[in-house]
Amino acid sequence: MRPLFALFAAFTVGSSFFSGTAAEKPNIIYILADDLGVGDVGCYGQKLLKTPRIDQLAAEGMRFTQHYSGSSSCAPTRSCLMTGQHTGHTRVRSNGDGPLLPEDVTIGEVLQGAGYKTAAIGKWGVGEEGSTGVPWDQGFDYFFGYLNQRNAHSHYPPFMWEHDRKKLYPGNPEFRTHYSHDEFTREALAFIQENQDEPFFLYVPYTLVHVDLDVPADSLEPWIGKVEEKDPYGSPGAQHYIYQEMPHAAFAGMVSRLDRDIGRIVDLVDELGMAENTLVIFSSDNGPTSAGGADPEFFDGNGPFRGIKFHLWEGGVRCPMIARWPGKVAAGSETDHISAHWDLLPTTAELTGAEVPKGIDGVSFLPTLFGEADRQMQHDHLYWETSGGGGWQAARKGKWKAHRVKTQRPKQMEFELYDLSSDIAEESNVAKQHPDVVASMMEIFKNGRTVPEGRDSLFEAAKKKKK
Repeated sequence: MRPLFALFAAFTVGSSFFSGTAAEKPNIIYILADDLGVGDVGCYGQKLLKTPRIDQLAAEGMRFTQHYSGSSSCAPTRSCLMTGQHTGHTRVRSNGDGPLLPEDVTIGEVLQGAGYKTAAIGKWGVGEEGSTGVPWDQGFDYFFGYLNQRNAHSHYPPFMWEHDRKKLYPGNPEFRTHYSHDEFTREALAFIQENQDEPFFLYVPYTLVHVDLDVPADSLEPWIGKVEEKDPYGSPGAQHYIYQEMPHAAFAGMVSRLDRDIGRIVDLVDELGMAENTLVIFSSDNGPTSAGGADPEFFDGNGPFRGIKFHLWEGGVRCPMIARWPGKVAAGSETDHISAHWDLLPTTAELTGAEVPKGIDGVSFLPTLFGEADRQMQHDHLYWETSGGGGWQAARKGKWKAHRVKTQRPKQMEFELYDLSSDIAEESNVAKQHPDVVASMMEIFKNGRTVPEGRDSLFEAAKKKKK
């Protein structure tokens, strides 16, 4: 753990929403789906898949229509969530960048400092065993799940981490005895039960609907014959043989199981009489994927937007977000406030009276939750970068969305500009017609980021290994 004086030096005082006792501080449950596109959710327009419990969450709370993920892939999104910084500043900017470091201040540490019991249950992705990024050294009192996100490709793992120790599953994966998603739900429900008398922050980064396409039969069978199936296909050597033959049914079953268990979490909150003191937020980590037999085109997983996972077009970074808090957040409400995952940290800090780390990019959306649009601060811009695709930067400023692509290849570098107010699908590049906007966006691309220590992979292509 890092020294206390280092933590205090990194903070500035945040506004206090609750001034009473610790018992009055609200519980916060943040549920993050994996590779679930904004178009995969019923209340965002999905027609084939069924998400009745997520839709109910929206009916009982607020639906955000312009919410963005931290990145277009797993690890950097989680880094943005943890640090309140966009990918031009946060530690982990692409998959494989390495762990969070001791000087990174996380949402877990912020809420611990406000007297909260904290837990992360699911896929971590920003710190391996033996590194400085493990959750028990980054502000979480309890952790259960995958540290290494590559291991999370199997939903029947041989082991997972229970805090700093391995929990073995001898029957997995051969006998398929423990489905990891079910283990996460069990742990999340137990944490809520055990901590109902003290304020808590529960972060549930589920692994569904990330590939492998694999789900227990009780969730698969209702979809067999109800969604069109293609000829058998899938990744060679995979262990989920039957699911390669019915990938659409498998994906639909995974969505159904995710939806069901979000409902179970909300139901427990209600049964324990905690609803009026618990903020529940649901989101997803990036756009839908086409890997491993998944088929976002068939399900229209990116809705009206261009692009999928790993793309910085809207379909790769536009994501669902729903907030439910009976008596505080108006039921059946929606907002077009432009927000992003890195806003979660300052929002929870304002809500709980916690201290806010210096140097974050997030803006609290608490006024929006409470229907106080007149006091809602707005982002000057949103920013993303990734070393994927030959290097890619994107920014949104008001109605404008800009892209600078192939940044690792200066002679091939291209600039794209779209007016989202009339071109939500990013089909018509209007850069030539708006040189002033292009100049403004170029300033963001050049000066709105820090250069990471070591190789700046955004502008340096990875060197090929010599044979």
